[in-house]
Amino acid sequence: MLENKDQSRTSIGELGEFGLIDHLTKHFTVTQASTLKSIGDDAAVLDFGSKKVVISTDLLIEGVHFDLAYMPLKHLGYKAVVANVSDICAMNATPTQITVSIAVSNRFPLEALEELFAGITSASKFYGVDVIGGDTTSSQKGLIISITAIGEANLEDIVYRNGAQATDLLVVSGDIGAAYMGLQILEREKQVFQVNPNNQPDLEPYTYLIERQLKPEARRDLKELFEKLELKPTSMIDVSDGLSSEVMHLCKQSGVGCNLYEEKIPVDPQLINVCEEFNIDITTIALSGGEDYELLFTIKMEDYGKIKANPNFTVIGHMTQESEGMHLVTRANTKIQLKARGWNALED
Repeated sequence: MLENKDQSRTSIGELGEFGLIDHLTKHFTVTQASTLKSIGDDAAVLDFGSKKVVISTDLLIEGVHFDLAYMPLKHLGYKAVVANVSDICAMNATPTQITVSIAVSNRFPLEALEELFAGITSASKFYGVDVIGGDTTSSQKGLIISITAIGEANLEDIVYRNGAQATDLLVVSGDIGAAYMGLQILEREKQVFQVNPNNQPDLEPYTYLIERQLKPEARRDLKELFEKLELKPTSMIDVSDGLSSEVMHLCKQSGVGCNLYEEKIPVDPQLINVCEEFNIDITTIALSGGEDYELLFTIKMEDYGKIKANPNFTVIGHMTQESEGMHLVTRANTKIQLKARGWNALED
């Protein structure tokens, strides 16, 4: 559907592994004082002094995590960085470096990898992270991307998943569910295209949803906002696998229960319209859709005044005693046991 008509191709084999690395990484620059040595040695060298180091790794597999029929390689590179930066932000830390490793089959020419790395470069500049190393190898089929993100934080600023208390408020940033519906739209248009390749999709009514799927952003801004508000969450996680799954992670690791209120879950108006078009329940999408990369966190009850007028945040529930369980409180004021129906890469 988004086929590149430019047929100029350069064989990767002509460059060799180290030539390829030199070619793809020549645009990376070092901006962090903590980067003593980046690409070009056996390992990167970082100096964090008194800071604590936070590290997260994600693996993206073609056909499992992304479909190149509608995911442009530049967007894929950008999104791969975002997914990892978001994990660092979920620790209330500052992302500083990433490593990038790829396994690629011979169906990808050099120009395709240039597009992928253009997206990685763009994201690394936007988020202020240095690309300090990685690896390249061959793949028998498709494209595999692995990114490791590194961040720094003062010990007292780090937020874990296990700090929620039974009286805490449950809060989420931004809106939820849009990325999943963006994926559904792209999947639908792919199927239409396969039936009629001459059909050009009209994606204008779905701009926001598709952007949330193809070019999401990590909430790097919230750490600074928390500092301005003199607020430290008691627990936090990013919404990558679905809201219900993330709520349950916080509950289980903190040893608490929760009441999540259906009417409080923030959704974009475009999501509401498209759910009606697809005849899909909005709450189901909000709970089970993933890849929003918003932050879900808990705060002490007495800190409510610090966020109540802030448009970045929505209180969607409260934590309870563990014995009370984890529930969705519907608009009809009935309690339904919360279940994790979000993304699971290990399911068929």
